[in-house]
Amino acid sequence: MKYSILGLAALSASLLSAPSLAVDCSNLPAWNSSAAYGGGAQVKEAGNTYQANWWSQGKNPANYSGQWQEWALLGACNGASSSSITVSSSSRSSAPSSVSSSQVTLSSSSVATGNCASSYYVAGTAYGAGQLVQNLGSEYRCTVAGWCGSSAAWAYAPGSGAHWQMAWELVRSCGAVSSSAPSVSSRSSVAPSSSSRSSSSVSSTSSSVPTGARAAGDAAPLPKHALVGYWHNFDNGSGLIRVADVDPAWDVIVIAFVDDAGNGNVEFRLDPALNKAQFIADVAAKRAQGKNIVLSYGGEKGTVTLNNSTNLANFVNSTAAIINEYGFDGVDIDLESGAGVMHGAPVISNMVSAIKQLHAMFPDLYVSMAPEHPYVQGGYVAYSGIWGAYLPMIDQLRNELDLLHVQLYNNGGLATPYAPQPYQAGTVDMMVASARMLIEGFPLANGTAGQFAGLRPDQVALGLPSGPRAASSGQATTADINRAVDCLVKRTNCGTNMPLTAYGDFRGVMTWSINWDVKDGRIFSIPVGNHLDALP
Repeated sequence: MKYSILGLAALSASLLSAPSLAVDCSNLPAWNSSAAYGGGAQVKEAGNTYQANWWSQGKNPANYSGQWQEWALLGACNGASSSSITVSSSSRSSAPSSVSSSQVTLSSSSVATGNCASSYYVAGTAYGAGQLVQNLGSEYRCTVAGWCGSSAAWAYAPGSGAHWQMAWELVRSCGAVSSSAPSVSSRSSVAPSSSSRSSSSVSSTSSSVPTGARAAGDAAPLPKHALVGYWHNFDNGSGLIRVADVDPAWDVIVIAFVDDAGNGNVEFRLDPALNKAQFIADVAAKRAQGKNIVLSYGGEKGTVTLNNSTNLANFVNSTAAIINEYGFDGVDIDLESGAGVMHGAPVISNMVSAIKQLHAMFPDLYVSMAPEHPYVQGGYVAYSGIWGAYLPMIDQLRNELDLLHVQLYNNGGLATPYAPQPYQAGTVDMMVASARMLIEGFPLANGTAGQFAGLRPDQVALGLPSGPRAASSGQATTADINRAVDCLVKRTNCGTNMPLTAYGDFRGVMTWSINWDVKDGRIFSIPVGNHLDALP
């Protein structure tokens, strides 16, 4: 399972260390702590030039220009550019894929020829600045270590990558290409990343993945505190957005939803307003940035057919095919009232079997669940029908489960062992109590039906609406969400309900939905995402 941050090589120039260049910043504004900056904005601060990777405010570029941070260092200010690499603020976005070759110049008049003794280039190797490599019959010198070491060969392979000049300079021709030189993929339809997972997790049907790419179903490690959001493949008033336009605050992007195609089969039907090839490329690019892209079963009206062994086999095979076709990292179980989840229903045991089979096919498969709270904590009140019906599934999949984010909305207050009356939806006490029950365990049917054993804190997150239009009820203010997280992680800012101890590894927050968050001006992802980033 995935517990720690893995430093993945990015496709985006904004997510990697920038070269130490001399930049003319005489016409750039000085960074202002009270100003808000959008992606691509350039400023000067403490003698250096920086470019914003995405929206930020109050983040000093000098302190927030590392990998995966708000700013990218472009170079030192000296009044004029002394480098052969030029950056145009009008045409260069934060992603190197948008940099045209005309923006990068390289003089080849002094390139020599001769024998080359350097090693052959291998994508994903940690090359240092100044290090020499051979590729395609020529020798190159690394100029920007972060980009040279990227596993995105299609972008940075010296001499052949779409943006190789951003990382390398040509030194000499070595003559004929040696037959022993490793081949380098220049495909741009799948953007690779630098996963260090073993090849045993690569499905036999994913042989088309370029060298260095993270295989389908090979999930990236989660950050210690993660922000999870549902991207929906339909317009419910919030509008459709491309996955490429989901901002970097989101660590897990859950794709909603897969469709029931009958007899156990499932299929993913992309909204007609979206382009399939572009969608697959967008998924690959996000994965290359270290994000997990997960396909969800269910939703408010979604169903699956899992009544017998034939259904089960079709379900597993069709899910695996979708994972391989689109490059998804895993699956999310969001079966609600229409899916027939209740105690004794075959969908429960067959779903457990399906996930275990899929996990055997993809050993690093990401698995999450997003049940409504009557199906989980509701087991405290009663343990029949829908009440606590997810608990057997959670219990049997606890070894495969990455994250459980119970929906704390659209179902009223929460009855708990900690107070005589239910906690009101949206309150700090309700959020804290819900997570405590999942981590500390709780008695079933008021103690008459046994005990649910708790999960690890890193397997638990809060599940909340992104804003007033995302759900009909259960909204919580972002200030209270952050208070609840503080209470669980640090045992501070609590209401009347406090966890037994500080759960420093508590995973984070999930929301429905990314689309509504964008529509509403990122009123959820900015305050909650920033708060999660600031936690120890």
